Amino acid sequence: MDATPDLTIGQLAQRAELATETLRHYERLGLIEPSRRSASNYRLYDAQALERLRFIRRAQALGFSLPDIRQLLDLHRAGEGDMGQVRAIVEQRLRQIEQRMADLQRLRDGLEQMARACPGHGAMAKCPILAALCSEEHAP
Repeated sequence: MDATPDLTIGQLAQRAELATETLRHYERLGLIEPSRRSASNYRLYDAQALERLRFIRRAQALGFSLPDIRQLLDLHRAGEGDMGQVRAIVEQRLRQIEQRMADLQRLRDGLEQMARACPGHGAMAKCPILAALCSEEHAP
């Protein structure tokens, strides 16, 4: 851990390149917590909070939800137990991504089918895309 002095929420937000309201939200969710309070009752954060924020941002970049991230942080903080718990969270996220990809592929296929059916010219009243959107059989 580096020798970063305690930081106010504003300083931490600036270092982490996040809004202070985002940090307050993370604190309400239990993702970060101040290391102590100043004499004037300001929240003060240590270098560990900055590392947790980096962890959160990397996990978000991989598509983890905040509840998943909290679970991962809790497992990391505990430092004991079976790493299978971490793997299970990652595998669950993979399944969600695969499902989303399948949903997107179905959307793409439907849009391609509509585009192929439309000649791109002619009277609007004969537009096959609009007709398909009005049809019950093409309802999602």
